[in-house]
Amino acid sequence: MSRINTNIASMNAITKLLGNNADLSTRLKRLSSGLRINVAKDDPAGLIGSENLRSEMAGLSAGIDNSLRASSVIATAEGALNEISALLIDIKGLLVETANKGGLSTEEIDANQLQVDSAINSIQRIANATEFEGMKLLNGSKDYTTSTLPASITDLSVNAAKLIDGAAMTVAVAVTTSANTGVAFLSGAALSTSDMTIRLATNRGSTDLTFAAATTRANVQTAINAVTEITGVSAATSAGAIALRSVDFGVDAYVSVTILSGQDDGTNDTFVLNTDNASNNASVTDTGIDIVGTINGTSATGKGKKLTVRTSILDAEITLTNAAAMATTSATFNITGGGADFAIGSRVDAIGMEAIGIMNVSPSSLGNGTDGYLNTLKSGQSQELAGNNLYSAQRIVDDSIKDISTLRGRLGAFQKNILETNINSLRVTLENVTASESAIRDADFAAETAALTRAQILVQANTSVLSLANSVPQSVLALLG
Repeated sequence: MSRINTNIASMNAITKLLGNNADLSTRLKRLSSGLRINVAKDDPAGLIGSENLRSEMAGLSAGIDNSLRASSVIATAEGALNEISALLIDIKGLLVETANKGGLSTEEIDANQLQVDSAINSIQRIANATEFEGMKLLNGSKDYTTSTLPASITDLSVNAAKLIDGAAMTVAVAVTTSANTGVAFLSGAALSTSDMTIRLATNRGSTDLTFAAATTRANVQTAINAVTEITGVSAATSAGAIALRSVDFGVDAYVSVTILSGQDDGTNDTFVLNTDNASNNASVTDTGIDIVGTINGTSATGKGKKLTVRTSILDAEITLTNAAAMATTSATFNITGGGADFAIGSRVDAIGMEAIGIMNVSPSSLGNGTDGYLNTLKSGQSQELAGNNLYSAQRIVDDSIKDISTLRGRLGAFQKNILETNINSLRVTLENVTASESAIRDADFAAETAALTRAQILVQANTSVLSLANSVPQSVLALLG
């Protein structure tokens, strides 16, 4: 080494020392933070992937929390509905007990009415008081609101509807095959000289009726309608005959008429039994027809007069009037708002949004427009226990119990099959996404510790080498003698 202005060995040692010091600093930073990527320059592509995964993790965690919150809301509502169900069952027992009027005093009936009034008031109180963090759950505030319903729709139940960004949803109902009751005809103006006995039967019940000779068609019709509560058969004049129809619609409904005695050759003054208002039979049975139709172009399930659709966007049950169900009609209305929306996914979109409607369970809403509503069983109302409408009161209570049990079933299915399964699914997804993010971003302590030891040794060695390299040019002094 004969040149001293440029110490190449020292420069090499410095270069290596700087590199080893930088490596040592990187290892110390990773071990102190626990992360392999602390700044973007550590791994630009890895940083992008890691940030995307961390975004998914945040969404998944929020989805789990939202699902747990939704489950708490549903559990709160279902717990209150359980109490309403118990009250309705008590009312059912009181109603059946009151029907035994031959063995009850007026005071006992009044006492039963007092209990019914108290139970109905309690149902009203529960409907108004049940809330979650100030949100009313059972007073109808979580039910869906609609535009004015067409006259052809008698009852509507919107169980769930995804209203994207709060926009109204148009619901178009089209009947493609009309519903019908079971029907039979008794033709003729009046009975002949002999009596006639017939047996009426439907899915609701049966009875035998005997008509004296020369009974007119109008009187026969009146007698049949007098026992409609028992038989489920209604009578009306139709094309010079008595049309005997089952009260209910659909394949589960039928009307059966049998002439037990008194039928003769079918002359004009004799009643003739048939299903086509033309032939002559001793016994006929006719079954109803279920409605067939579409809702928003989707094939709907028909049951009697009711059309039901269950898709990911709309879950609704629509009951038509008798006239509309028996014709191929169409109707349109709008769902304008309401319902309870829960964001249970990792993103804010229609896929991660689940909706459910919670109907108003106040006594004025339990029941239906055909039979009546629960509040009519209170004192002074049309279905009070002291009155003579216990049959219709029974149907109202049964309808109310069905309303509550159906709502509880829907809430339970929503909680179990949607919320709980979603929580389990998101937790598994979060675990896997977290593992993927960790593999990209987290430091491997075993590898980093080994690299730290190597860097420390190299820095120490480089320092010694640099010291030696700096002392080498001193050997030139020997040439100066």
